[in-house]
Amino acid sequence: MIKTVGIIGAGQMGCGIAHVSAMAGYRVMLYDLARERIEAGLATINGNMARQVANGKLADDERKQAVSQISGSTDVQDLAAADLVIEAATEDESVKRKIFSQVCPVLKPEAILATNTSSLSITRLASATDRAERFMGIHFMNPVPVMKLVELVRGIATEEKTFETAKQFVRSLDKTITVAEDFPAFIVNRILLPMINEAIYTLYEGVGSVEAIDTAMKLGANHPMGPLQLADFIGLDTCLSIMQVLHDGLADSKYRPCPLLVKYVEAGWLGRKSGRGFYDYRGETPVPTR
Repeated sequence: MIKTVGIIGAGQMGCGIAHVSAMAGYRVMLYDLARERIEAGLATINGNMARQVANGKLADDERKQAVSQISGSTDVQDLAAADLVIEAATEDESVKRKIFSQVCPVLKPEAILATNTSSLSITRLASATDRAERFMGIHFMNPVPVMKLVELVRGIATEEKTFETAKQFVRSLDKTITVAEDFPAFIVNRILLPMINEAIYTLYEGVGSVEAIDTAMKLGANHPMGPLQLADFIGLDTCLSIMQVLHDGLADSKYRPCPLLVKYVEAGWLGRKSGRGFYDYRGETPVPTR
């Protein structure tokens, strides 16, 4: 029975998962190494909930109740009470492995450990823990409070009971589940990221400008957001790391990251979060950078 949810990483994803978990009535412990990241994260959650109140989607009493369910900590020992811990750190396997080595000794023996990875092998990550049977992928989409889908991914050792508990948890958040097998990038990113990569190749080869490509896909394929705008929203570093996982894991040249994507990441132009990507966000309105 899950009552307390621990979340590792107070970034965009971690805060989104904390938001929906608290709204569903769970006690939430948001853990991060940096106190300022936790404080910024809690402020973001509060702001997002306040916006839901202003839009009439949430009563102010519900907001207050949900906010009171979340606490933040820089002490890993505070995850000891959690029944489920979701790791939502950066998409880097070495970072995640290091986190698991620090967190596992603190957790209750029966606690479930999950990762929000968008592309890495669940089986391989599970092998870095002391609880491969109680480890699985619970991959939320960004922004978590808005997006309805959660991908559930079992590793080779994940027990049925762990899987059933994860399903009950995700349903309690009013999310829709899709079950993916443990192959690189699962379902959503296996399909989405090569499309984004192809859009970047289309730009790189001069077939169309940033504006032309995004307009073409919005109006020609009825996508709510153009692929280059979406890449900026995801983060170009994250896009590149997922393409590298696909390329390394499936050894197929169709997953080769576009050299222009590599160049943007090397320049530190990572999209919206860094102020520049395929668009420049430093002015009043975003302006294409190519």
